[in-house]
Amino acid sequence: VPEMSAAQWPRVKLGEVLHRSAERLSLSPDLMYREVTVRLWGKGVTLRREVLGAEIASSDRFRCTPNQFIVSRIDARNGAFGLIPPELEGAIVTNDFPLFNVDAERLNPRFMAWLCKTADFVELCKAASEGTTNRVRLKEDTFLATPIALPPPDEQRRIVARVDAIADRIAAARQLRAEVAEGIGHLLAGQFRDFTQSAPRKAMGEVAPLVRRPVVIDIEASYPELGIRSFGNGTFHKPPLSGSDVGTKKLFRIHPGDLVFSNVFAWEGAIAVARPENTGRFGSHRFITCVPDPKLATSSFLWFYFRSAEGAAQIQDASPGGAGRNRTLGIEALAGIPVPVPPIEQQREFDALQAKADALKALQSESAAELGALLPAVLAKAFAGEL
Repeated sequence: VPEMSAAQWPRVKLGEVLHRSAERLSLSPDLMYREVTVRLWGKGVTLRREVLGAEIASSDRFRCTPNQFIVSRIDARNGAFGLIPPELEGAIVTNDFPLFNVDAERLNPRFMAWLCKTADFVELCKAASEGTTNRVRLKEDTFLATPIALPPPDEQRRIVARVDAIADRIAAARQLRAEVAEGIGHLLAGQFRDFTQSAPRKAMGEVAPLVRRPVVIDIEASYPELGIRSFGNGTFHKPPLSGSDVGTKKLFRIHPGDLVFSNVFAWEGAIAVARPENTGRFGSHRFITCVPDPKLATSSFLWFYFRSAEGAAQIQDASPGGAGRNRTLGIEALAGIPVPVPPIEQQREFDALQAKADALKALQSESAAELGALLPAVLAKAFAGEL
């Protein structure tokens, strides 16, 4: 059978192939039920929670069946729709999540599953949604009256097979990336353990004392600030402050190579090494900048220690208080933390290994972005009849 172009595909109203399900389920207060949630931007249909019937406000719910199409009235314009997976058979939803039976003789459920992940389908749902800000909802009649290009069943199966095969390869590539990343982590952790398990310990204040470089504020000057992401995710650049906006705030210069701690979020990993691209940046008094004695330690080695389970626990202990901004890393407490100090040659060797790992991670990030863009591009071609 020759392949058809998208221009040759018949146009069919969604209401001809999607039929509203009316299978209601009266809930028993003594039984447990699974509730469904629909993630935004085509991320799928998943379990929200399991709950006792008595805890559900209304006893009137709709029962889910595998391969039904479900859509969120409120978030359809944000890609909140998909097919019910087999594992959610018998789960329940409210009337805010209409369920539709798919006419499988005319519309392959897998074809629908891929179609609803396309940008065009999101736009279709936006066009079928009406209302004022924060009250925009999908209008079911408008949605069902919207036509889509629907190829014959054989062509649908051909498209599904091709997209499934490509999606499987993308998933395999992502799995390989995850395994490589995990392997890199194990390699670094093992090498670090070998270098530190019998190394002497010295107080942080001796190894990498606090260094402050106060700035005399010029009201006509500009002061670009540095930020630190939590969970060891590095630095970022904040917008510059004018001298007049600084006011009575104290600023300190940060130099490349400084080991920098956010005293309010160090407990959740807001620790970083200032990089060359951070030259000329400033931090407030809430940033603790430590400079290692070059004979004793390197910033990258100490950073890795504080990202380890042992080092993170030390930071936690040195940051008393409640959650959030009430947990503050004390300067004296930080200075008193005993840190491992193996020979400086071993630390530099480890830093070189970290640098190679970082370079590989950067390549992986680039490939991740490419993988992320690949499937939408494939779907665009598939539903234009060009795959």
